[in-house]
Amino acid sequence: MCGIFCSVSRHCHILPSREVQGLLDARGPDASNVVYISPEDSPDGVPGAFTTLCSTVLSLRGQVTVSQPFRRSSSGSTICWNGEAWSIAGAQPDGNDTAHVFDILEKAARQPVPVMDAHEELLYATQSISRAISQVAGPYAFVFHHAVSHRLFFGRDFLGRRSLLHRITEEGDLLLSSVTDGTIDNSWSEVEADGVYCIDLSKRSYSRDTHEDAFHKWGEHFVANAPHTVIPQLSLNREIAKAPEHLTEQSPSVSRLEKLLIDSLRPRVQAIPDPPNRPGTDTALTRARLAILFSGGLDCTVLARLTHDLLPVSEPIDLLNVAFENPRVHKAKGEASYELCPDRITARASYAELCSVCPDREWRLVAINIPYSETQNHRQQVITLMHPHNTEMDLSIAYALYFAARGTGHLEVEGKSQTAQYTTSARVLLSGLGADELFAGYTRHATAYNRNGFPGLLDELDLDIGRLGKRNLGRDDRVISHWSREVRFPFLDEDIVGWALSITVTDKCDFGAVATDDGDQSDADGSKHIEHGKKVLRCLALRLGMKQVAKEKKRAIQFGARTAKMETGKTKGTTLLS
Repeated sequence: MCGIFCSVSRHCHILPSREVQGLLDARGPDASNVVYISPEDSPDGVPGAFTTLCSTVLSLRGQVTVSQPFRRSSSGSTICWNGEAWSIAGAQPDGNDTAHVFDILEKAARQPVPVMDAHEELLYATQSISRAISQVAGPYAFVFHHAVSHRLFFGRDFLGRRSLLHRITEEGDLLLSSVTDGTIDNSWSEVEADGVYCIDLSKRSYSRDTHEDAFHKWGEHFVANAPHTVIPQLSLNREIAKAPEHLTEQSPSVSRLEKLLIDSLRPRVQAIPDPPNRPGTDTALTRARLAILFSGGLDCTVLARLTHDLLPVSEPIDLLNVAFENPRVHKAKGEASYELCPDRITARASYAELCSVCPDREWRLVAINIPYSETQNHRQQVITLMHPHNTEMDLSIAYALYFAARGTGHLEVEGKSQTAQYTTSARVLLSGLGADELFAGYTRHATAYNRNGFPGLLDELDLDIGRLGKRNLGRDDRVISHWSREVRFPFLDEDIVGWALSITVTDKCDFGAVATDDGDQSDADGSKHIEHGKKVLRCLALRLGMKQVAKEKKRAIQFGARTAKMETGKTKGTTLLS
């Protein structure tokens, strides 16, 4: 995990403001550096631009911290890399991945260019970089300066799992950054997760055009659907089986999902470096390397259960559960207001089941209680981090992620609570995000099926698939990473996404099926039964011994933690913040 800042100007080198630098340092406390590239550094004396590249580093790969921006003196090229390359061309890289990514981009940029006009040449170069970066499976945002051609390439992975924002100043300067200070008007935008952008620094002229036009004058060419991408097309299988079989623990899709999740989790949870001591950490306890954003729901609890099989039992796992005092909802004060939060109730039940099914593990439930006054004290900080997102719903979700990632609460181990405040030492967090979109877990999926059958359900899933790269993961990355922690999304692994899109809808959910006696019923009269949404994941939970977890209903984070509508009035989730 890293913080990235890059500026391109015709006038001078531009460094991040003091506020932005502070936010970048919070993301990456282990190393920080700046690289200056001046116009006279252009090849053949062609006028260039003042390019400034800054990076901060949270070191989570390999035994040695690799400082960024990363540069090889032999080529003069430079990369700012904020990502995790879980595999490159199908092989897992050894140690730190920054140098590996640099090498494949440098090799692509050196490829001979056929004789063509300048426009075609720039497009060809961008396609070469796009093909190279598409070999990388994992989340990333990057800025790569190729010294010989004096071109700047940048982009995000196709799911947008890492933040990268852009802005054109009134002077026509281009700024790229992982975070902003939120003090500028609405002039920052997310770099779209639709391909690789390229700027020819030796030829682009000074521009005073409007924000959007100026951005495209600086970088007219990008590749939205480059060939040989890790997942070539986000295309949903719309086939409907004529006689679908009920999903059970023994269904082939359940077995396949289990294997894919284990393969996804293995690089994400193993070989995490020992975390440093943090203020507030109990030195008498073994430091946890891994924590899970834990609502107690199906997705995160299945991840916890599978992670148990991948890590030595000597390693504790922190389960971060957040609950808020919401004056609009809660009449009770103090501890009772937190214990009544739906996600706290669910978390305690799932925590108890984890302790029962995996008794050898030290599961640490971290009960994070946030008074309304503390929410208000951090309001402006959260708004700054989530910028340019600015709705009430953005804020309610960001609150939950922000305080959960801070990881400060009261610790419980095997039902015994400690009175002293505890802050998780983990720098790696797991999130269950993505399961609902892939396996039809939202209430609106059931609604779509009830209204229009499988065609309606497939239409709704198609919308979700098309929006995967437009999700708010950039916002979430900015909010969570502020605490020097990295969030990882096992369900959004490329192999899982590709498989989930390729199988039929009846291989992942059970809409329209009648409850049977093979485990679907949870009591004698059938008044309660396992939901049909995300049935493949629910059957996996049953297979793993998590019978109660398999029955958990879907609940949005802002309602489970009770951050939604904290103020009285008629505001909606789409209401813009004042």
